[in-house]
Amino acid sequence: MVATLLIGTFTTFLTQTILTTAFPTLMKDFHINASAVQWLTTGFMLVMGIMIPVSAWLLSKFNVKYLYMTAMSIFFLGTLLSRFAPSFQALLAGRLIQAMGVGMSAPTFQTVMYSIFPPNKRGSAMGLAGIVIGLAPAIGPTLSGWVLLNHSWRSLFSVILPIAALVLILASYSMRKVLPTTNPKIDVLSVIESTLGFGSLLYGFSTVGDEGWGSPIVIAALLIGVLFVGLFVWRQLHMETPLLELHVFKSPLFTLSVILTAVAFMSMVGVEMVLPMYIQTIRGQSAFNSGLILLPGAIMMGIMSPITGNIFDRIGARRLANTGLFLLLVGTVPLMTLTAETPIIFVTVLYTVRMFGITMVTMPVTTAGMNALPANLINHGTAVNNTVRQVAASIGTAILVSVLSTVTKGQMPTAALKLAEPMRYALGAQNATVAGYRAAFIVSVILATLGFALSFFLKKESADKGGAAR
Repeated sequence: MVATLLIGTFTTFLTQTILTTAFPTLMKDFHINASAVQWLTTGFMLVMGIMIPVSAWLLSKFNVKYLYMTAMSIFFLGTLLSRFAPSFQALLAGRLIQAMGVGMSAPTFQTVMYSIFPPNKRGSAMGLAGIVIGLAPAIGPTLSGWVLLNHSWRSLFSVILPIAALVLILASYSMRKVLPTTNPKIDVLSVIESTLGFGSLLYGFSTVGDEGWGSPIVIAALLIGVLFVGLFVWRQLHMETPLLELHVFKSPLFTLSVILTAVAFMSMVGVEMVLPMYIQTIRGQSAFNSGLILLPGAIMMGIMSPITGNIFDRIGARRLANTGLFLLLVGTVPLMTLTAETPIIFVTVLYTVRMFGITMVTMPVTTAGMNALPANLINHGTAVNNTVRQVAASIGTAILVSVLSTVTKGQMPTAALKLAEPMRYALGAQNATVAGYRAAFIVSVILATLGFALSFFLKKESADKGGAAR
């Protein structure tokens, strides 16, 4: 069952980033612009973020075996539609259907893993989970670039289809009803509020890069998001059987674990988006080469996830989090000094150090927080954690991209210089862009510093002795 879940989750998480390298090809094939093609990723994140809060209710109501098989069937259908999509609209529809499946399967995977292992073994179990959750999105662009060298973008979905079909077959034999089910009523108003709230927030943060913080669309989306998330939270706290049990935040350890994981993800995802842009725009490398440059970091995450999981079972989360966030800080500070001549190997080493540090934080800290919850709140804790993580990833990316754009525009030489001295203008434009990247990495340093400081609030007694909560 664990093997089935790991293969399935690796496959679904791989699709989050596998199209990124194919964007230029898709823009050419479908005659669309960058803003339109970006919806293949933005829309995916939106739907996934909307589905996650509902997952806690689904896990309480339905047999986990049939719920997981349903989720993977939806994912398979979305992949099939994307593979044979005759138009961009059909491809986008396929991606959104895929995201529905991922939004259901990801919380199911994590809840089952937390539930079938005792607290003193969860670190090792979630170390395995960390391999697929962290490694799959990281290698997506590299795999995509390699496939596109010799095949069309449709081959990206052809690779996924047989694996998804295999997971469905395996699930029919290996999955068991390992979670208790009740018959909770679905609160339609809560679903509407969470959909509008989290959907609007994710949309607002996802469009900042194109529209800017002052855009009426961004401001309206963020205000609507905050309003409906507020209404959703108020309703959940006053319902006898809420859609999402927010009382999980009564546990200080769980709350701190959510905050630390969110900060780590903001720093990680933001740099994962910005660094390839630097490699391609400033250094002139291809998308495939930029993926190869960052591949050692992804491999490091895959190697270290089970190791840090085992260490967590022995010493707990605090020392791992302290060390991991320190490494994240050490690997990010030098990025503030990048130039157009910085050795590529230096960038690779820094990125690998950052990923090493992040591996020591995300799963161990999340597991420590989940260990602090009673068994009946595991599914709600997983849903809360995943929702916050999705929103944090969007916020981190939006902040870094907006800072990059703002600083670059502010330092760009005047148009008059372009006509008078083209060479000087080109150098000035490159310097302005480099300054934008440096400013973005300064924000990432601030996030890493915040996380490092917060990690010292993890209590030793709740993190030691096998990571079991006190």
